[in-house]
Amino acid sequence: MTAKTFSIGGIHPEENKLTHEMATQVAPLPKQAIFPLSQHIGASTKPVVQKGDKVKVGTLIAEAGGFVSAPIFSSVSGTVFKIDTAIDATGYRKPCIIINVEGDEWEPSIDRSDKLELVKDHPELTPEEIVTRIKDAGVVGMGGACFPTFIKLTPPPTAKAECVIINAVECEPYITADYRLMMEHADEILVGLELLMKGAKVTRGYIGIETNKPAAIALLTEKCAQVFGASSYHVEVVPLQQRYPQGGEKQLVDAVIQRQVPAPPAIPVNVGAIVQNVGTAFAVYQAVMKHKPLFERYTTVTGKRLAKPGNYLVRMGTPMQDLIDLCGGMPEGDNKLLAGGPMMGKALTSTEVPICKGTNSVTILSGDDARRKEPQPCIRCAKCVGACPMGLEPYLLAKLSEVKNWERAEQEEIVSCIECGSCQFTCPAHRPLLDNIRQGKQTVMGIIRARSAK
Repeated sequence: MTAKTFSIGGIHPEENKLTHEMATQVAPLPKQAIFPLSQHIGASTKPVVQKGDKVKVGTLIAEAGGFVSAPIFSSVSGTVFKIDTAIDATGYRKPCIIINVEGDEWEPSIDRSDKLELVKDHPELTPEEIVTRIKDAGVVGMGGACFPTFIKLTPPPTAKAECVIINAVECEPYITADYRLMMEHADEILVGLELLMKGAKVTRGYIGIETNKPAAIALLTEKCAQVFGASSYHVEVVPLQQRYPQGGEKQLVDAVIQRQVPAPPAIPVNVGAIVQNVGTAFAVYQAVMKHKPLFERYTTVTGKRLAKPGNYLVRMGTPMQDLIDLCGGMPEGDNKLLAGGPMMGKALTSTEVPICKGTNSVTILSGDDARRKEPQPCIRCAKCVGACPMGLEPYLLAKLSEVKNWERAEQEEIVSCIECGSCQFTCPAHRPLLDNIRQGKQTVMGIIRARSAK
């Protein structure tokens, strides 16, 4: 089968998949776990525990703070040390719950067995029951966006879902957590996909995987034939060309079903697609079939100068410093610490930032990779225009943001930017295009929200 791809823009940065063939290890428990109250898009959560309370693994510690929100569960057992603030991935101090770890006692309602549960053996799982269990378990998009999963499965009446697309692309350099998850838990992922399809009331599913993962394509193609061959569901593994940012929702929908999602506020379901990360499918399986809330995730810890990079199953709340120590410590010289990969990850100001629901990688860039080059005047080469997967003009949006021309920036569809960094990556003058566009986009979105509230 010919590999597919999206139709506009895109780049191919160096892959640097250093941990591609490293089997996942279980990270040790932290001595103290930090849980930011906002780990998802939407309203922050509200604590339901107090200082001195005893908790177990899987205990609810913060409830959803609104419709677009997701509860948070303890990943450790121990005592609530305090409800305070701590530095998170934004670089600012934000409200959090801090728990001192004591032992590893789990809530008895969680099924910790390795038995694979199949949808056909659970007639009680109506679409509504599936969505409720996903919501109650705090499952969000695990690719980094962290949008509450249950909302995607209940689209507005104006949109009708026709298929579920599993994002198994992992096009961001360095990161291999999703690949390892596919190789180690393919069966659970496919049950998770079936649950997502049943919850969304669709019968068609796709799994998009880039061709630099031939073993995963072969494994999931074989498993799909076994699981869905004689069922009423049609599931297809779609090989995709290596091209960044193929993991973007709109790019993935374009590549897999050749439909273009219009500008915001349109979302993939407006053209019939519900997109979920492969890690989300696994979390859905655990939430629905094992009654296991979302409190741990697969995370890559990587860097060219890191002594022992690897893939880890990490309890959320674990400080990144613990993982860095596990991999041999911070390398000598200049380093830049990222939550995520080098294209869309966030540079961090502290190694004490905890692993959260959306932390798919801890990446350490060293030496020249850690330093920005001095920006030069724009030479009008238009490479940024050719690279933009949204068909925008990044050089113009960056300048409009710089001079604070918000009205024109809105007209030029700055809110359509997916912040993939392709423009800045291709710029021969090393202009901070994405930095300026990101600031402008936030400002324009604020203006739009204020206008809508009137």
